[in-house]
Amino acid sequence: MIETTQRALAAGIAAANPGARIGDISHAIGSVLAAAGYPINTEFGGHGVGSTMHQDPHIPNTGRPGRGYRLRPGLLLAIEPWVMADTADLVTDPDGWTLRSATGTRTAHSEHTVAITDDGPVILTI
Repeated sequence: MIETTQRALAAGIAAANPGARIGDISHAIGSVLAAAGYPINTEFGGHGVGSTMHQDPHIPNTGRPGRGYRLRPGLLLAIEPWVMADTADLVTDPDGWTLRSATGTRTAHSEHTVAITDDGPVILTI
């Protein structure tokens, strides 16, 4: 599962070029996750990075290419594919923060913060 999210992350980053759209990133991520047979939750995913937590634009873990917000140099994004082994449904713990699969199954998540530059995406995290 972890390897799949890492491959989906790499695909999403490769799609994060100036002039592309959020749907291009989402489609790249979703294609990898679906090919591996995982159900895909679209409620949570990547997001813009700035002055507040989890700000727009939202980056679903699947989508249609050519749709959504156009990427431009200077944009910072957290690209973060994640999967649950047997469901796309999740529950939030009473702390309002912790997410779990609705069935209690295993989950996996990978994430990088990426800057969109004139020359393409630059990974800012290790």
